[in-house]
Formats: sequence, C-alpha cells, structure tokens
Amino acid sequence: MKRRSAFRNLAPAGAVLVFASLGIALPQESPPLYTIHSDVRLVLLDVAVTDRKGAMVPGLTKDDFDVTENGIRQPITVFANDDIPVTVGLLVDESLSMAPKRAEVLAAAETLISKSNHKDEIFVLNFNERVTRGLPDGMLFSDDIFQLRSALRRGMPEGRTALNDAIVEGLQQLSAGRRDKKTLVLISDGGDNASHAGRREMLDRVEQSIATIYTIGLSTPGDPDRDLGLMKELARISGGEAYFPEDLANLGTICRGIAKEIRSRYTIGYVPDVSSGGGLRRIHVYVLGSAHSRLTARTRTSYRYEPLETHASK
Repeated sequence: MKRRSAFRNLAPAGAVLVFASLGIALPQESPPLYTIHSDVRLVLLDVAVTDRKGAMVPGLTKDDFDVTENGIRQPITVFANDDIPVTVGLLVDESLSMAPKRAEVLAAAETLISKSNHKDEIFVLNFNERVTRGLPDGMLFSDDIFQLRSALRRGMPEGRTALNDAIVEGLQQLSAGRRDKKTLVLISDGGDNASHAGRREMLDRVEQSIATIYTIGLSTPGDPDRDLGLMKELARISGGEAYFPEDLANLGTICRGIAKEIRSRYTIGYVPDVSSGGGLRRIHVYVLGSAHSRLTARTRTSYRYEPLETHASK
C-alpha cells in the first residue's frame, strides 16, 4: 500500500489529521474543511530488517510484520517499502579535537550525501561550543550536492563540544521538513562538555521525536570526554545504529552503508490508543521470516505520548 493512499484511508474527505506531538503533518492538496480531534494521531515507525548476516532484507509485505505497544498488538494502518525521500540532518562535530580527522569526516559525509535519494531534503549543522547552520541564511534544506558540500566546509575546528545542543537543534530543524521520515546522522569524537541543554532534556526530545539517529563515534581510548554509552543510547532509542570505526579509512564505507539503509527501511504506521493516557510507551516490531531464515527488525524502542487539549472545530 502506498503511504499517501494509506493516509487518505485514515481521514474523511477534505479533513486533515493533526499529529502535533509526533511532528507529523499530512500533505494538503486542498484547503481542509474540518480539523479532526488532535488526539487521533499516527505513530510512524522507520524499520530496518536484516538477516542473520546483517544484510538488509527487501521485498517484505505488511503481513510479514507484527507491532506491539506496551505489549498489545497494534493493527498496521500504514505500510510502505519504497525508497521514500527523507528529511536528513548531518550533525558534524567541529570542536578543536576534530581537526586531525576533518578531511576524512568531510569526505565521508559527502559520500553519504551523494548516495542519498536525490529527492531527500538535507541540512548540515556544524557544532563546537555553539551550533551553526551550514546552509545559507534562510535556507533550511537543500538537495544540491554543491550547496551541501559548502555547508560541510563552513565550520572551523575550535573550542569544546556542545553535542546535546546540536541534537536538540537538529531535531527542531527536522520537524520543519516536509518528508514524513526523519533521520539524523551524528559524527563526533566525544561526549558533551559545553551544552546548555542537559543530557536528560536532550534524551526526552529524542523520545518525543520520530527521528531515526545514526551515530559515528571517533574517540580514542583514554579520551576524557569519550561517551560511547550516549552514542549507543541515541541509536537504540531511535532505531538507528552506532558505529565506532578504529580506522578513519572506514568512514566512507560506513556512510555509504548508512545511506543504503536509509533508502531500504520500511515505513510502518498505526493509530495509538488514546485512552491509555500520556507517558512513555514501549514499542516492539516483530518480523516473520520463512522457516529457513532468521530476520531482525530494528526500529525505535519507545516514544513519549502527550495528550493534546485541542478539540475538533468546524
């Protein structure tokens, strides 16, 4: 089922569903006549499926998946297995300690961009003690590889690392994107030592977002700011993957693999039970392989549901 037709099946003709707390908005092809109660929302999951060797598995159907929320099976209302355009944010650490690695990092980030869907909307945030946008003022996203290359090179290695702030701002910018699927790719050599946002605040934002986060940690043993646990936690919560290459020469291969995975992931959606109230809800996606295969589904493990006060109006 195509996602657009699946969305239409959820709403009466001329209506628009509001998914404010999850950051999802339906495309409007004509002015809406009504706004439906905003507690009718959609949980949209970005799901990677791999076999026992870790290879991506294409060609599965809706019937190959089961989804549970807090242990209760959820009817799947949206399913897509196409190479759907994504909103992607590249968060590139430009702290002083990254200077020796900068050439390899920029080359790998360019590889990711070049292997992405040409309809993706992409942005770059460079961060050290502060977070700066790589694209020109007033331009939130681009699909132009030359603009994005310039955005990657706009930073200058100096200062410390405001990693929490970069993730918070990256999630905020993702929410302004037009694509339903959202992804952040974080490249950093250490933990946080300069942010205004605390770790718990940042992780709460990750849980409230639908974004998938990939992390690439470039720190070395003995680095006092090394925080492999945080990199792993960001990937685990959001359904992404954490990488810790021992050799910078492997960065290009990692970024090429991330681009391929982004384009190969399944989209699965369901309408959550509003009567259960707010709070953290646990998600599990099961994939049903053949008798001779063992398949693994990887997606976010939880999200934070916040009931809304807005009611239907004509």
